[in-house]
Amino acid sequence: MPAADLPLSARAFDGVAETFDDRFGAWESVAAQRRAVRRELANAFPLGASVLEIGGGTGEDALWLAERGRRVLLTDISPRMVQRARAKFAGRAGLRAEVAAAEELERLDLNGESFDGIFSNFAGLNCVDDLAPVARGLARLARPGGMVILVLFGTCCPGEWLVEAVRGRPSAMFRRFTRQPVEARVGGNAFAVRYFRAAEVASAMAPWFAFAGRRGVGVFVPPSAAEPWTTRRPRLLATLEALDGRFSAPLAPFGDHVLYRFVRRGGA
Repeated sequence: MPAADLPLSARAFDGVAETFDDRFGAWESVAAQRRAVRRELANAFPLGASVLEIGGGTGEDALWLAERGRRVLLTDISPRMVQRARAKFAGRAGLRAEVAAAEELERLDLNGESFDGIFSNFAGLNCVDDLAPVARGLARLARPGGMVILVLFGTCCPGEWLVEAVRGRPSAMFRRFTRQPVEARVGGNAFAVRYFRAAEVASAMAPWFAFAGRRGVGVFVPPSAAEPWTTRRPRLLATLEALDGRFSAPLAPFGDHVLYRFVRRGGA
């Protein structure tokens, strides 16, 4: 697809693909939130499991899972992100990467392949306008009993309120409360994100999936907007990460991200 025909989110992430890992990989708040998600992934997907990742970017989580005995197909809407992932995957067994939009998974041609588990990390699904076609695609691709883990932006993030207040941007403090698309920017390129309520996520998944719980990711650990301040304070971050580990389930609605767990029901 010509670059001009790509969705705005794909163009935005295409533009930062070459520098994405260098930028976000250096931020310890991102690493702390990623560790929390990876613990969930390791528990959800047993050794030898076949896993589909949605919005996998440059492949950091897929590579981590493959190094621990899982087989992963990464999908992402950004061709350049997928190109970066493929470069990392070269010569490694059990890793593939394909360009695919989350909303088009129900039409993805995989020759009847299905998966033991599916996940999407770090709010990739907040770039879609409607979760219903995503859920239909997940239902088509997840095996009965398979676990689906979706990590989306939270809608009530006190950490972001504090960061935006300190930065003198009061208009951004409560942007997650809106039900309308909100402009976001990556590398200077604008695209829209939506902040889905828990009830919206559950409703989209309900025809095919049983809700299996949620937890906050980044309840006490600050959002990446606080960087590089957080990275410069490792002892404070260690304390906040420990608090997240203890309270992330009861305080799930207040996370920078919220991790949702669903199990694929049997039948159609």
